[in-house]
Amino acid sequence: MSIRGLKRPSRQKDTMRTLISLPLAALAVSACQPLASTSSASQKPRVPTLVQGVCGDCHAVQRPFQSPNPDAPSFEAIANSAGLTEDTLSAWLLDAHNYPEQMDFELSEAEAREVADYLVTLQREDYTPEP
Repeated sequence: MSIRGLKRPSRQKDTMRTLISLPLAALAVSACQPLASTSSASQKPRVPTLVQGVCGDCHAVQRPFQSPNPDAPSFEAIANSAGLTEDTLSAWLLDAHNYPEQMDFELSEAEAREVADYLVTLQREDYTPEP
């Protein structure tokens, strides 16, 4: 039948249009929503390859922070040492004479900064040292 010269679409065509338009409408609405924000505390920091490869042989460099060498403090324990900053740690890492005998290697300034940058991401206000 026609209304003012236009044919009425069949029910089947109406159903198809609805089935196609609903997911598209949902997609359009979801694209307008802001992404869920995550705080830096909830994000897991990326462990640099250098840290994992060189330091990870002795130190626990990421959770659950159980060091392979029981005499080596975890990176979490080091990061939460009183007064530790990126600058103080970088300076310490650049002076190989500070190292215990087991840490007999030298780092470039960029490598020391990479280690220090990662370590400070492990600092927490609620840190409690394990006995």
